[in-house]
Amino acid sequence: MIRFAFAGRCSTEDLQDPEASRNWQLTRAQALIKPAEGQIVTEYFDIGHSRSLPWQRRPRANELLRALRDPNRGFDAVVIGEPQRTFYGNQFGNTFPVFVHFRIPLWVPEVGGPIDPDNEAHDLVMSVFGGMSKGERNRIKIRVRTAMSSQAQLQGRYLGGRPPYGYRITDAGPHPNPAKAAAGQRIHKLQPDPAAAPVVLRIFRLYVDGMSAKAIAAQLTRDGIPCPSAHDPARNPHRPKTAWQQSAVRAILINPRYTGYEVWNKQRKEERLLDVDDVTLGHRTSMTHNPAEAWIRSNEPAHEAIISPDLFDTARTVRQQRARTQGRQERAGKHSARPYVLRGRIRCTLCGRKMQPATIHNHVYYRCGFNAQEQALYPDLTHPRTVYLREDIVCKALDQWIARAFASDRLTTTIKALAHASAAASTAETRTPEQTQARQTIKNCERRLARYQAALEAGADPTVVTHWINDAQRDKETAHNKLKALPATTRKKEPPLSAQQIRDITESLGETAQRIHTADTEQKGALYDALGITISYEHTTRTATVRSRPSSPYRQWLCPRGDLNPHAR
Repeated sequence: MIRFAFAGRCSTEDLQDPEASRNWQLTRAQALIKPAEGQIVTEYFDIGHSRSLPWQRRPRANELLRALRDPNRGFDAVVIGEPQRTFYGNQFGNTFPVFVHFRIPLWVPEVGGPIDPDNEAHDLVMSVFGGMSKGERNRIKIRVRTAMSSQAQLQGRYLGGRPPYGYRITDAGPHPNPAKAAAGQRIHKLQPDPAAAPVVLRIFRLYVDGMSAKAIAAQLTRDGIPCPSAHDPARNPHRPKTAWQQSAVRAILINPRYTGYEVWNKQRKEERLLDVDDVTLGHRTSMTHNPAEAWIRSNEPAHEAIISPDLFDTARTVRQQRARTQGRQERAGKHSARPYVLRGRIRCTLCGRKMQPATIHNHVYYRCGFNAQEQALYPDLTHPRTVYLREDIVCKALDQWIARAFASDRLTTTIKALAHASAAASTAETRTPEQTQARQTIKNCERRLARYQAALEAGADPTVVTHWINDAQRDKETAHNKLKALPATTRKKEPPLSAQQIRDITESLGETAQRIHTADTEQKGALYDALGITISYEHTTRTATVRSRPSSPYRQWLCPRGDLNPHAR
């Protein structure tokens, strides 16, 4: 008697009955091995996983691959009931060599027995079935998308998904397909939500009247209006429910469904390689936004409108005008004659963010804004609405500190401190871009898992949340494996500067102590670069802490010229 392991797969994407699919595949497998007095002793049957996933990413198929390595596996051969359900594209060519390596025969009904690895006809037959499987999936996808496109455009039918904020789903009668109607299926449509629809109208009017999306979000939060995820938490378990987001307001402003017309194909599923260095791992499916010209709109109104088409067109015109104005301002800002010598050097100690420069009444300030929206997101963080720090006051104190540090009586002490800082910077560990990306992916997965756990505790559908958790855990495991495979953390190759090198560079600066106060802004910026100046501003105590950590490329390349180097003429 030959002991067999049965392998199969059933996807729920095309409404298959898992039990019925397993039974007919198992029946074919048993009929194949019966003449050889074979007996199935174990099963590896995947349910709910697409055929496009390689065997390594299907739970039960992956277990079978691992079992092949075990000498005490408990079976002598593997039988498949339907190759088109099991293999997709070139998966057979990537999987069968593993069976050959461990000397485990693979039986397939279309071959009439075990596949002969030396038989070209067998290899051709299996390759054909893999191509047929891929073609079948593509045909189904095209057929379904074409049907949904015509339903949305010609019938204005609501095709599922979360309703946009401002609407709720209501019954629209029996399904037009007689068989589905007999089974009790019904179609649905959108209906304005009495509580949320007025908020949508208010958002459009405020925007047309001149308010920005960010200001509207802050205003709605201050007025205590629940944000979309708080208004309907059951349909948005994965989103924060604390405050309105600027992105939520923007999404409402660009959604034409509020005019009463059905819109479909705003997003699409896109398959991207999981690992470009190992294509056998297959693709990851993610949702991607389509351009507005690819959207499918109904020919006639499909549901009750919340705003008029004229108001929507006006908001779109205002958005385009603001985008053009902002673009001109950004282009003009790139050529602005006013330099900000401390740009990117000052951080707010309350929130850890960089303070942004701005010119107010002909004075340069660095400010850190914390609006109502951010206050709602971080209620435990005590932060004023805006923190200001004036540039000329900081530069005056900073120049005095530099002048004292480079004075002749303190030069030796300063050089020793700079040499110590240079040595510390040169030995600091750095990460490759691949390591940074992998670590960031792990952190993102951990945040996703925390959100999904909170959604589960809040009463979300366990089946849906479990699917999310499994995806996040797979992504985290993939990132962990990639991080382990990367080379060890590297260190900076630049050697630290010696005290003598720093002394030589310092002497080349000339009489810094006497000329730092009269130097122009651009020369000061070069000097601050050379010294590696960073500033931490503590608003509660009105204290700015300055740190200098110079690096050799800056000191040698951006050494200030002109007035700070009187001998360089």
